Amino acid sequence: MNIPCILIPALVGLICGILGYLLGKMNSKNDDSLALSLQADLDACKANTRNLNARISTLEADLAAKTNIAPQSFTASAPTLIPFDSDLAATVLGKKIKENDLKIVEGIGPKIEALFNNAGIKTWYELSEASTEKLQSILDSGGENYAIHNPSTWARQALLAYQGKWQELKDWQNSLLGGKE
Repeated sequence: MNIPCILIPALVGLICGILGYLLGKMNSKNDDSLALSLQADLDACKANTRNLNARISTLEADLAAKTNIAPQSFTASAPTLIPFDSDLAATVLGKKIKENDLKIVEGIGPKIEALFNNAGIKTWYELSEASTEKLQSILDSGGENYAIHNPSTWARQALLAYQGKWQELKDWQNSLLGGKE
């Protein structure tokens, strides 16, 4: 066996490895541009997040003004307690109503009510606070039989029930087709 044929490539590889390591080490000591670039990107992302949160707040306020929903419905504060008048509800709707019965909402039946109760939505107020996307995701999680429903009017109907606006709720429900506008 010829020793120089094995020794020469091994020495050349070792020398190249050492030179590569030293060159990389020299370039990394004087170059903090990657860290500065990443920090600048992080700062830009944080600023963009603050801007988007401010924009979301503005859009929620605009939506509340356009749909005549009280602005408190978009805040995380505790709801103002509105007393439930079962006699007034029964008079206007022509049937006995239990407080926080989600089935009063056009389009919600016993199975959908159970699905919402399992998801933590048990009152008219909680339903009125839920976004259409959240309601749809709950319906989607229940399977295809529930996913076909359109909950776009349910939050507003629940808000009217919570506020005791029974005549307004009845009139609006009479204009709905299966809970849809």
